[in-house]
Amino acid sequence: MEAYVNKKTYISELLQIDPNVVPALLQIGMGCYMCPASLGETIEQAAYVHGIDPDDLVDDLNMVIADDLKRKAEEEAAQSQA
Repeated sequence: MEAYVNKKTYISELLQIDPNVVPALLQIGMGCYMCPASLGETIEQAAYVHGIDPDDLVDDLNMVIADDLKRKAEEEAAQSQA
């Protein structure tokens, strides 16, 4: 699987890469993603604050991003064929 983010990616960067990761963050209790302080945190720092393994979180986020990109590509392909 391609890595779109890593442990050193800031939450603010993550949200710019794919805002559709928000439900995944909320599901694990990371509702503070909108907090100004959290935007300056890395994924690793946020994971530790929430008692989550940062490597698992990165894997999950990369999966969400990959799935979202695949879905967007499929939608674009379908539109171009219409």
